[in-house]
Amino acid sequence: MPKISTAQFHEDEMFVVPQVLKSTVTKTRNSTRTASAAVVIAAGTGGSSKRATKKLEKSRSSAAISSDKTKGVMEETVVRNKEAIQTSMATLEERTMHKSWYDVLDPEFAKPYFKKLKQFLIDESTVNTVYPPMEEIYSWSRLTPLDRVKVVILGQDPYHDVGQAHGLSFSVLPPTKPPGSLRNIYKQLSQDITGFTIPTSGDLSRVAELGVLWLNASLTVRAHKAGSHSKKGWESFTAEALRQVLAREDCAGIVFMAWGLSAQKTCDSIGIDEKKHLVLKSAHPSPLSAHRGFLGNEHFKKANAWLEKNHGPGSGINWNVLGAKTN
Repeated sequence: MPKISTAQFHEDEMFVVPQVLKSTVTKTRNSTRTASAAVVIAAGTGGSSKRATKKLEKSRSSAAISSDKTKGVMEETVVRNKEAIQTSMATLEERTMHKSWYDVLDPEFAKPYFKKLKQFLIDESTVNTVYPPMEEIYSWSRLTPLDRVKVVILGQDPYHDVGQAHGLSFSVLPPTKPPGSLRNIYKQLSQDITGFTIPTSGDLSRVAELGVLWLNASLTVRAHKAGSHSKKGWESFTAEALRQVLAREDCAGIVFMAWGLSAQKTCDSIGIDEKKHLVLKSAHPSPLSAHRGFLGNEHFKKANAWLEKNHGPGSGINWNVLGAKTN
């Protein structure tokens, strides 16, 4: 049997029969249909319906055997697929997280909630498409090492359509156009930051490298099902990641942007000392709520002013690296 890649089992969120099995299923169905047609023709033309009936029964018997074999091959291949996912998932954190984050979050990996979360992801990935791609789940840690975090921007869960999520809250990779929430973020940036030009790209990686941690509360999602991986354990993990930001000995203060009730509850739960850190709260940038307090909040302007004051001159984020001229 030819080797079948994991990708052949995923088409949007539905489990797909591997291509090598599709021909078997099609041949079986065609054989049964042909025999059924023979009975109808024989009955309609006065032919030997008994011979046609026997042929149909034989065809159905062969179809049943073929179906059982196909089912067996499918089940065997699913098992192999799951084993491959399990092997890859077992070392995911060690392979894909930045060392600065891996070292402080390592104790979490042995906790019951995280083991349960990993098993859920293995089971889910075996039969459904999960976003972002496995290797991108922790891309936020690679782009923004722990000791470089200046600003934290909290999201809820990843975008759930094809070609969107890549591990940063609100961010999408080309050629996907910026979604509504990100367009509103750009609008506010254009009001707050002198010279900011609204980009055509939705990739926020360049400011992530400057110290902006774009972190979702839940790091994965099933395709086309928003919030489908919430309350599976990710919230506990990302809350601990935020606590580690606060626990840094060399930390001169962090700006937290909490847009929407969910992000605000997260900030409230991790024990932020607001005498040392700046917490900026407003409505979410979603098109449904942006006009109820997000647009006009001046968060990016306030963040840079606070960073300049507390970290020293030149410590603000150069948001202009996102602009169309440099993107």
